[in-house]
Amino acid sequence: MIIAIGQPAPDFTLPASNGKMVSLSDFRGQYVVLYFYPKDMTPGCTTEACDFRDRYEQFTRLNAVILGVSTDPVKRHETFIEKYQLPFLLLSDEQHHVAELYGVWKKKRNFGKEYMGIERSTFIIAPDGTLVKEWRGVKVKGHVDEALAEVAQLASSR
Repeated sequence: MIIAIGQPAPDFTLPASNGKMVSLSDFRGQYVVLYFYPKDMTPGCTTEACDFRDRYEQFTRLNAVILGVSTDPVKRHETFIEKYQLPFLLLSDEQHHVAELYGVWKKKRNFGKEYMGIERSTFIIAPDGTLVKEWRGVKVKGHVDEALAEVAQLASSR
């Protein structure tokens, strides 16, 4: 399955940091900023999560929910949330099914080693469940501001 702008975003259900199973469809009626990141507690992922945290209220005022997804287990997400006071849900995709569904499970290379992992990516899903924007291979610096500006523009045009 190839996901495409203007098409329904693939629904899924994953365990969340609040101890519940969460589905994308639970958030119909709101914008969803669905961001995939490689690993809790690493420098880039911590910066990105804290950037989302620092702009959380602005996203909320735009009727947007933030959902972070990585292959980390829920327990590690809970530690990450507590350490950095993250006000949004983190979802555990340990078997990387959702990462594959969204096309972000990729071959990566680091220090000469090849391995499979999540390519940092963000998707904005409209209140009707349609995929309206995607960023793949995200660079952390400035990305959250760009995502916020996109949601603000989308919200103002409705």
